Parts: sequence; C-alpha cells; structure tokens
Amino acid sequence: MWRAAFLLLAASLSVSLARPHLQPLSSEMVNYINKINTTWKAGHNFHNVDYSYVRRLCGTMLKGPKLPVMVQYAGDLKLPKNFDSREQWPNCPTLKEIRDQGSCGSCWAFGAAEAISDRVCIHSNAKVSVEISSEDLLTCCDSCGMGCNGGYPSNAWDFWTNEGLVSGGLYDSHIGCRPYTIPPCEHHVNGSRPPCTGEGGDTPQCVQKCEAGYTPGYQADKHFGKTSYSVLSDEEQIQSEIYKNGPVEGAFTVYEDFVQYKSGVYQHVTGSAVGGHAIKILGWGEENGVPYWLCANSWNTDWGDNGFFKFLRGTDHCGIESEIVAGIPK
Repeated sequence: MWRAAFLLLAASLSVSLARPHLQPLSSEMVNYINKINTTWKAGHNFHNVDYSYVRRLCGTMLKGPKLPVMVQYAGDLKLPKNFDSREQWPNCPTLKEIRDQGSCGSCWAFGAAEAISDRVCIHSNAKVSVEISSEDLLTCCDSCGMGCNGGYPSNAWDFWTNEGLVSGGLYDSHIGCRPYTIPPCEHHVNGSRPPCTGEGGDTPQCVQKCEAGYTPGYQADKHFGKTSYSVLSDEEQIQSEIYKNGPVEGAFTVYEDFVQYKSGVYQHVTGSAVGGHAIKILGWGEENGVPYWLCANSWNTDWGDNGFFKFLRGTDHCGIESEIVAGIPK
C-alpha cells in the first residue's frame, strides 16, 4: 500500500519538477521561457506593477451570450498566406493604433471599439476616419456586464447596432466627443505616468454629452452598426471575415506567461490562468512555419511588440478561435 502511495507521490513530484512553479512577472519565468526555445521570446513588459493590476486587465467574461452566426461563403476566395489589414487598407489610420485601457478591465470594450473604428473607415472607402469611443461603450452599455470589472464582447457589438457609439480618442487627447478618461499607468520603473496598481477606480459615469468645445452634439455624433454577429470557430471563416470586412474582436484565456510576451508566435508554456482577455485580430501569417493570428493588444505600445503580438493559429489555442465577434457599419 505504502509502496503504491510512494510511487504515486514520486510520479506527481516528477511532473511538478518538469514544469517549475515560477513567480509571475519574474526574471525566472522570462529565463525559463527563453531557455526552452519555444516559438516566442519573453521579456519584462511590466517592471513596476502589482500583480493585481495584471489580473484586473483581463476583464473579458468568456463563454458569454452569443450573437447569431454569420457564415462567410469562402468558396470563391483565394486566401493569401499572409495578410495584414494595415497594409491592405493603408488610408485607415486606426488600424495602426494601440490603445491603453489603464487600470480597468475594459478590454472587452477596447477590442470592440478598435475593430469598429477600423471597419467604419474600411466600409466607407476611407471617407470616414473616426476613433470610436471606448469610454462611451465602457460606461453606457449596461447589458455588457460590469464596466471596469469585466464585460461581454458580443454585447458590446450588439450595443453598437442598437444604441450607437460616439467618437472619442485616447486619454487626454481631446479628440472626438468622449475621449477615454482613465489615465495610462507606468509599466516601467522610471516613467512619467502614475504607478500601476490593481485598485483602479470605479467605472466612470455614462455622460451623454460631448466634452466642451466638440461639435456636433452627443446624439448627432453617434455611429451605428447595421448588423453584428459571431464568426464560426473555424480558421478559414475567421480569415475570410477579416479579408472581406476588416479586423474582428477575439478573446482568449490569458496565462501568466503571455504577460511576458515580446516577439514571435505566442503559445502557452508555463504559468496559471489569469482571466479572459479581448483583443483585436487584424491579420494572419506564418513565422518559421508556425501559423499565427496578428493581434493588437490594449496595454500601450511598451507591451509586447510595440503593442502588437502574434498568437498560435488553427488549433483554438487558449480558446482564441471560439469567441470571434464582428459587425458591419450602417
């Protein structure tokens, strides 16, 4: 009896030794990832932050309500091996933009507002270039969830089609009707922004008026979606959707190692789950034979590859292909 128990203990010990428990955000984790020579490189994105802050950033509630599924007819489509929306639609500046959600779990609103901004430009043949307000979506969509404490991407797109969203740029930009009011915080030790803590304030109020000096008024500034929908959890369907209509919003489970991403094609190798996170997917490609989705994060440009990252494509890694939402502007 004791021998079986001993063998069981030895086996479980060897498994836990094979995958060391590494402190999140630590140099040990960075070194471990880089030493095992996976498909990506790790580094320090957050030098001076509480771990509670990182947890708060992951504000997407996964497996939430679903929008009706839109199936793209891909039979006549010859999908390229590499595709980057920034190159396909060079006259749409928001495609190149990286936003910063600050100490708020508003990624669900950011992924939507970013992709919607891109699509408004793409579908108007670059005649309408607008930054859709993450603030308006975060603060005014009651059905979306709990504001800075998390929300559902599908409800965000639904809100755009039913209620509309005004314009609004980055924090302190004074661009658009309702710019973002939560300040960015300092990921690094010696910067000018305030330190990153997990506290974060409450969700800002839903103010249904534009900031002083901006015209037209709040109602007149609204942009609406004609339709919003889910995209099938199928690689080619997602590619066809991006290729025809522009970036989509996706969501996945973040693990502790993702926070340390610097370059290459991310796949989970170590660390526990942190939470659900929403992002914008704007293209795809292959790097050293590894297929990836090209994504934009909302953790400022000093995270990852200037704010962008590549994520393993085609195996629903961390659920990334199961939560794709999109829509068509009015």
